[in-house]
Amino acid sequence: MNLKFSDHNQIGVVSTFSELINTNFQGAMNAVCWDRNLDGDFKEIVSQLQLKENITEVSIEDLLALQLSEEGNAAREIILSDLKQLADFGASPSLNLLKSYERDEEFDFISTDVYSYHVDRSPVGTQTFLCTYHGAASDILPNDQATQKILIPEIREKLKELHDGPETEFEMFLKDCFFDLHYQPKSNAQPINLGSGHLWKLAVDHPGQQVLPCIHRAPVERDGEYRLLLIC
Repeated sequence: MNLKFSDHNQIGVVSTFSELINTNFQGAMNAVCWDRNLDGDFKEIVSQLQLKENITEVSIEDLLALQLSEEGNAAREIILSDLKQLADFGASPSLNLLKSYERDEEFDFISTDVYSYHVDRSPVGTQTFLCTYHGAASDILPNDQATQKILIPEIREKLKELHDGPETEFEMFLKDCFFDLHYQPKSNAQPINLGSGHLWKLAVDHPGQQVLPCIHRAPVERDGEYRLLLIC
C-alpha cells in the first residue's frame, strides 16, 4: 500500500477494482485510489498512436491495430482490461492521447480551464474515474486548502461588473458560467499528485452527494511528451 496516499485522510486506498467501485466516499474522504504498479511499456503505445488533434480519442480498434513488443502488449492488455471493467460497471470510459487542453484566456482575473483547480458537477449521481498511463499526472487538493474563486473579494467584484443583470440573478449567473466550480489554492496548500498507473475515483458535485466534491486539476504537460489518460 502506498503510504504517500494512505497518509491522507482525503484518500481511501484499495487493492482491487471491486474495492474501488464499492468503497463509498465518507467524511473527508472524497478520493479513492486503486494503488497499482503496472508492468508493461506504455511509452511504446504512445509512440505508435497518431495525434490527430490536441486531444485525440483512442478507440479499442486503434489499440488492437498496434504492432507491439511483449512489454507493449502487456501495457495494452492492462488498458483494455480497465476499459472493459469500467464499461461493465456502467461507466463510459474514454482513452485520450493528449498534447494539451484548450486554455481559457478570456478573462485575466479568473481562469476556468482544466488547468485551474476545479470540481466536476453532474445533475445525476456519478463519480469521475481517471488513470494516467503515461506523461504528467493530475493533482488533487484537500478542500480545506482551497478557496472558491467566487468568494475571493477582488474576483467577486470583477464578476459583478461582468454580470449584466439584476443582483438577484448573480448567483445563478456564476453557476451558469461555471465560475463557481473553480478554486484558488491557499498559500499553505500541498497538492497531492495522482501519479502514474493508479486508477482513481473522485467525488463529483451532484444532488445526492454526501461529501465535498474532489478539487483537482490537469497538469501542465511536459515538453515533447504526450499524456495517455483514461477518464470517465
